[in-house]
Amino acid sequence: MRKSVLLAATAMTAMASPVLAQDADEVDDNIIIVTAQRQAQSLQEVPIAVSAFDAKALDAQQIENASDLQLTLPNVSFTKSNFTASSFTIRGIGDLCVGVSCDSATAIHLNDSPLFGTRLFETEYFDLERVEVLRGPQGTLFGRNATSGVVNVVTAKPELGEFKGALEGEYGNFDSIKVKGMLNLPVGDTLGVRLAGFYLKRDGYTENLFDNSRIDGRDMYAVRGSIKWEPTPDTTVNLMAYYFREDDNRARIQKQLCQRDPTGVLGCLNSRRDFGKLNANSTFTGTLGSSEFFAINGLPAALGLNSLYGPDGYAGFVEPTDVRQVRTAFTPEYFTDELQLQGHLEHNFGAIKVGLTGTYQKTRVDSRQDYNTGVQSRTTLDPAIAFLGALSGVGGPLAAFRPVLNAVTSGTQLCTSDTDETGLGSFGGNRLCADTPLQFDRSNQDQDSWSAEAIVSSDLDGAFNFLLGGIYAESKVTENSYYVNAFQIDYITGILGGGAGYLGTPFFRNNTTNFKLKSYGIFGEVYVDVSDRLKLTGGLRYNNDKKSITARSTLASFLVPFGQTGNVFDSPFVGSFDADPGTAGNQLFQTRNVAFDEITGRFVVDYQLTPDNLLYASYSRGYKSGGINPPLQPIFAVSESFGPEQIDSFEVGSKNVFADGALVLNATAFYYKYKGLQLSRIIARTSVNDTIDADIYGVELEAVIRPDPDWLVNMGFSYLKTKVVGDQLFSNPRDPGGGRADAVIVKDITNGANCAVVPGTAGNVAGVNAFVGAVNGGLGLRAPTAFPADGGIASTGAFSICNVLTAQGANPAFAGLDALGFQVLSPGVQVNLRGNELPQAPVAKASVGVQYTKNFSNDMNLVPRVDLTYTGDQTGSVFNGNVNKIKGFVQANASIQLNGTDDKWFVRAFIQNIFDSNSTTGLYLTDASSGLFTNIFTLDPRRFGIGAGIKF
Repeated sequence: MRKSVLLAATAMTAMASPVLAQDADEVDDNIIIVTAQRQAQSLQEVPIAVSAFDAKALDAQQIENASDLQLTLPNVSFTKSNFTASSFTIRGIGDLCVGVSCDSATAIHLNDSPLFGTRLFETEYFDLERVEVLRGPQGTLFGRNATSGVVNVVTAKPELGEFKGALEGEYGNFDSIKVKGMLNLPVGDTLGVRLAGFYLKRDGYTENLFDNSRIDGRDMYAVRGSIKWEPTPDTTVNLMAYYFREDDNRARIQKQLCQRDPTGVLGCLNSRRDFGKLNANSTFTGTLGSSEFFAINGLPAALGLNSLYGPDGYAGFVEPTDVRQVRTAFTPEYFTDELQLQGHLEHNFGAIKVGLTGTYQKTRVDSRQDYNTGVQSRTTLDPAIAFLGALSGVGGPLAAFRPVLNAVTSGTQLCTSDTDETGLGSFGGNRLCADTPLQFDRSNQDQDSWSAEAIVSSDLDGAFNFLLGGIYAESKVTENSYYVNAFQIDYITGILGGGAGYLGTPFFRNNTTNFKLKSYGIFGEVYVDVSDRLKLTGGLRYNNDKKSITARSTLASFLVPFGQTGNVFDSPFVGSFDADPGTAGNQLFQTRNVAFDEITGRFVVDYQLTPDNLLYASYSRGYKSGGINPPLQPIFAVSESFGPEQIDSFEVGSKNVFADGALVLNATAFYYKYKGLQLSRIIARTSVNDTIDADIYGVELEAVIRPDPDWLVNMGFSYLKTKVVGDQLFSNPRDPGGGRADAVIVKDITNGANCAVVPGTAGNVAGVNAFVGAVNGGLGLRAPTAFPADGGIASTGAFSICNVLTAQGANPAFAGLDALGFQVLSPGVQVNLRGNELPQAPVAKASVGVQYTKNFSNDMNLVPRVDLTYTGDQTGSVFNGNVNKIKGFVQANASIQLNGTDDKWFVRAFIQNIFDSNSTTGLYLTDASSGLFTNIFTLDPRRFGIGAGIKF
C-alpha cells in the first residue's frame, strides 16, 4: 500500500495533534482501522460509506455522545423522542416507529455485537478505541438487520505488558463537573486488565420560573472493566463488564409549543408553533369533566369542572417565550441504568479464523414529567369542589360522592393519583397533593436481552475468500408502561362511577407486561478477486423474527369498588379479557403473536483505479421486521399489527487520495426504493404504526485537506431528497377536516377524540353546518363555529358526539339539508401524502473543521480548532406544512489545547454551541384527546469551560 493512502487514512481521523509521518512505519501507528467488513481495514480500502472517529478525533471534535455525531457526519441526524428513546437517522431513515415491538432502523452495536434498548444515547463517551458509522442497509456482515445503517462503538481493550493510566477533569458553566479515568494493568505477559469510568454532574439547562429552580440537570456515572487474555499467539479472549447509572431531573422534552385554539375544538391550530398553551377544553378531561357532559349524563351541571364554551385551566397562563424557560409545578424525575456483559473468543486455525461472541444486557428506565409543562388555574375547579363539598355530607343529596371528595382533596390542596401499579391511585391512598392541580406522565421500561454470535472467516491465498456467520438473540420486556395522571381524571372517574359506590380506573395506563423477541439470522459473504484491481463481493442473509406481546390499556375502563385494596384487575366488574382483538368484546387486554422472515443480500463491485483511487458500485436489500400495535381506549379501526420494512439500495462511490496525501476526497451517490416505511401516529393517547412507500436519493462528499503537516481541514456535504410515492391516504391529526370548507371538525365530548362530518353533496357548506347544529340542539350543545382566520383550518368546528352524528347521518328528517345524507369520518378526512417529504431528513448538511498545530522547540504544542456545521431545513411530520417545519440551524464549537512533552499532560479550554442556538432537532405531535400540542427537542445551549489531564 502506498504511503499516500496511509496518510489519507490518518488524516480522516482528524487527530488532535496531527503530524506528517516521515516513513511508512511511523504512519502505520496512526492509521485508523475499521471493522466495517468484519476485518481490519483502513477507511480508504472499504467499499462502503463509512465514517470513523478514534479516541483523539472524538476529543478534538468534542464528540461527547451520540447526539454530537450528527454535527460532523453527512446525511446523519439525531433527536431525542417523546418518551425515553431517541432516533438516529441516516439518509432520511430513522426510528419513526414508536412502540415496544419496534426494531431500530439504525442498529447499535458494541464491539460488533447488537444491543437492544441501550441507554448509550444518554451516557457520555469514554475510553473508546473508535466509533464507526456505516451508512446504508446492513445485514450480511452484522448480526442484526438495519435499514439505515450501523453505529458500532468499539471499546478500548487492555494493552498487554504495559502499565499505564490517564486521568482528566473538566469544569464548565452550569456548575458542570466531569471526571474521566483509565488504568491499564499487565498481569504477566499474556493477561491484561483495564479499568475505566466517568462521572458527570451539572445544573439544569432549563429555568423553572414557577419556583426559580433549574431542571434538566445531570447526575450520572459509568464504569467499565475489561480483561484480555492471549494464551497462545493464535488465541485471544476478551471479557468486558459495564455499568451505567443516571438519577437526576433530566427533561424528556425541551419545550411545548401551540398556536392556541380559542374554540377549544382542536386545542392547538394548524399554522404555527407559537409560545402558547393549548386550550384544555379540547382534552378528554376538558370534555368528560365539563358541565355539558355531566348534564347529558343526568348529573348536576354544577359538578362540572369547566364549560366547553368557557375559560379553561390555561386561559390565563403565560408561556415563557424562551426555549430554556418553563413554568411547571412538577419537577422532572429521571432514572436509568444499564448492565452489559460481553465475552469474545477468537482463534486462528491458519488461514481460517473463528470468533464467538456472547452479550448480555439489562436496562431500566423510569421517567416522570409535567404532561403539559404548565401550571393550571383553579378558577374553574373550585366552584365544583365547593358544590360537591356542600352537598356530599351525611344525608346530603350527593352523599354517595363523599369518597370522591376525600380522595381528590386534602384540606385546601388538590390531589392526583400517583403512578402506582395497583391502578387504585388516589382512591387507594396513593396520591400527590399540591396547591395547584397536577398533571404528569410516566414512561418506564425493564428489559433483558442476550445474543450469541459465531463468525468464520478466511484469509486464503488465491482469489477466493469468505465470511460465514450466525446469530441467535432474545429480548424480553417485563415491564413497559406509559401513564397519564391528572387531578381532573381522578375527579371525573370518581364522579362518573361514584353514584353507585364505584369508580372507574382513575388514570390512563398503557401497559405491556410481557414482550418477547426471538430472532436468529444466518449470513455470509464471498469475496472474489477477479484481478489485482477488480473485486466482487456477494452476500446473503436469512433472518427470522418472532414477537409476542401481552398488553392492556385502562382509563375508566371498568368499575372498581370504593375501599378496594390490592389491584384494580381484581375487581369483579372488570369483565372478560379478549385475546382476539378482531372480535367484539372487552379489549382492555390483548395477547398477540407475529412472525416475519426475509432473505436479503448485497452485491458489490469495486475497482482499484490506481493505488490511491477506488471506485465501487453496490446493490443491497435491507429489512426490518414489523410489529404489534397496542390496544386503544377507546377502540379505533387500527390494524393489530404492522408489516416489515424493505429497502432496495443502489449506491456508487469513489474514495480518492490526491497530491501524495494532501487531499482526501470521498463521494457517494445513492438511490433507495422503500416499501413499508413504518410511521407512528398518536390515537387515543397511544402510539400506533402505519406503513407507507417512499423514494430516497442523495449525495455525500467528505474531504480532508492537509496543505502542510501543521494544518488539517476536514469538510463534509450532503444533499438528500425524500418523497412519499403512490397514493398514501391518512387523516392529518392537526386538521381532521382535510382542508375542506364543507367539513365540520367535531370534538367528541365522550372521549376527547376528533371526527369530521362531511355532506353527501360535495361543497354543501351550509347543509353540513345546519345538520350538526340541529343534532347538537337536541344535546344541549352549540352549532359549529369558524376557527380563527390565521389558524390554517378551512372547516368549522363543534363539540358533539360522533356516534350520535353517525346514527343521524341518514335520518330522513335531515334530507332537506342534503338528500345524500351526511357521513362521519373518524378520526378525520383522509388526505394524500404522495410527494410529501419524510420527517427527520434535512435536505442539506455541510460541515467544516479547521485545526492548526503550533509546535514549540521543547516538544510541546498548541492546537486550536474550530468546527462549524449547518443542518438545513427539514420537516417534523410526514404531513409537512409550515406548522411542521424545522428550520435549519448552525452549530459551532471551538477549543484550544496545550499538549505537554510526549503527550504526558494537557490543558484545554473549550466552547460548544458558540452562537447559543436553540437548535430544534425533532417534533412530537400529541393526539386530539390531549389537545394537539407539539413537543420539541433541542440541542444543548452554549457550554464552555476548562479541562486538564495527565497520562502515566
